Amino acid sequence: MEYLQGDVTRTEGTILCCLCETPIAPNPANMCVACMRTQVDITEGIPKQATIYFCKSCERYLQPPAHWVSCSLESRELLALLLKKLKGLQKVTLIDASFVWTEPHSKRIKVKLTIQKEVLGGAVLQQVFVVEFTVNYQMCDDCHRVEAKDFWKAVVQIRQKATHKKTFFYVEQLMLKHRSHSKALNIKQHDGGLDFYFASKDDARKLVEFLSSVIPCRFKTSQRLISHDIHNNTYNYKYTFSVEISPVCKEDIVCLSKKFAGSIGNLGQLCICTKVSNSISLINPATLQTADVPSNMYWKNPFSSLCTYKQLTEFIVLQTERIEERDRRHIAGRGSVSAKHQLADVWVQKSQDLGMTDAQIHCRTHLGHLLSVGDSVLGFDLTHANINDPNFSTINSEFVPDVILVKKYYGNRQKRNRRRAWKLRTLNKELNNMDTDSTNTDYNQFLEDLEEDAEFRKNVNIYLDRSKVNVAVESSDEGEMPRVSLQEMLDDLHLTDAEDASGMDEASGGGVDEATTME
Repeated sequence: MEYLQGDVTRTEGTILCCLCETPIAPNPANMCVACMRTQVDITEGIPKQATIYFCKSCERYLQPPAHWVSCSLESRELLALLLKKLKGLQKVTLIDASFVWTEPHSKRIKVKLTIQKEVLGGAVLQQVFVVEFTVNYQMCDDCHRVEAKDFWKAVVQIRQKATHKKTFFYVEQLMLKHRSHSKALNIKQHDGGLDFYFASKDDARKLVEFLSSVIPCRFKTSQRLISHDIHNNTYNYKYTFSVEISPVCKEDIVCLSKKFAGSIGNLGQLCICTKVSNSISLINPATLQTADVPSNMYWKNPFSSLCTYKQLTEFIVLQTERIEERDRRHIAGRGSVSAKHQLADVWVQKSQDLGMTDAQIHCRTHLGHLLSVGDSVLGFDLTHANINDPNFSTINSEFVPDVILVKKYYGNRQKRNRRRAWKLRTLNKELNNMDTDSTNTDYNQFLEDLEEDAEFRKNVNIYLDRSKVNVAVESSDEGEMPRVSLQEMLDDLHLTDAEDASGMDEASGGGVDEATTME
């Protein structure tokens, strides 16, 4: 038997295409690729044009049947959304998909697809084609409800039984800082308080939870049936959250019951409210004892204000005498003592009686670190007050002071307003039957409280007022009048008109919630 020596060359056999008689390698269809494409179209059943819907207000695309998704141009999320619109892709194998660049304003999105499919007895054919999507504008349901203005699913009604609105101004600044109002469809303000309207119950509940975490309040929930479908047993309700804020405000004088005062460290019945956050901070001006009353404890043992800032009288300090720690009377079982205040004996006289009588009023105060001879101070005159409070009637008259001093008065409020080189932003809200004069007075008083208390303004965004910077520089040498330092102010930025209309206004105009710290 003879064997072949050397390399054996093998040649692959060819056949003729059954249509064009071109020599080709054998395949199950016995046709060349060009003829196969003329006979078989694997893209049949896949639409080459389609339509997608885009909401210009919220910049979201419609994912049928009723879901709206947020996608950026040429993103993976948008590509997945477009591929789901093509019905025939389940019958072929998708190899590749990519975007073809188009002008952003052309309202066209093109996608290049590479697919494979088995045809004619096992032959696999691959084809590349482009699908063009037309972008049509359509407003989503959420934006439609926002534009309607009168549609709402839930409302949060904030109320407070007080004679002023300083607490509402503080709550408003907290909302602006934490953007807890961003989901509100509309905000209405009237003499009774604030109303926030929402498109969903969950958004309203989030605002209620936020309020419960920053101020002492309680709420009640109610619902009203709007419609009922008897076929599928579904109900449509409108929900109302009624939030009641504690009537006790900063710098109010309160009278506690004997039992409650003893339960919080023998604080004493006559106290001054120094701070209102998620708890009420009280101080006894005669002993410097302090106590914090949490929200749940307050509503179990409620107490009201004997006097607000509108009932305070101006006094002139004639003499002061500080009381050292060793000279103070120690009370058994007392709680914590304030280290920020100084106990002092002060002799005062009403400013309106100055020079007309020599009668002096003695009182003990916690403002010994602030008061000097000749200073003005605001206090509550108990000797000429008509007080109707059940807790106050239980106090022995020997322990009731003639005057309770509340805060130092820096005078000349018009000058303070002129030299104020900062401003605040306010919510974009509707005003209904508002007493503008009273509201402006309360607002100016709130601004003065921010200037006088550095701890109070930590939770408030304060913005630099460019129009008053020169005024502040000229008046920077005016005594010890309190002021907000430049380091505490934020520089107000104006970016775009669209952002200016995002739900906030400045005290003197529109603005956006973007800021950078001044160096």
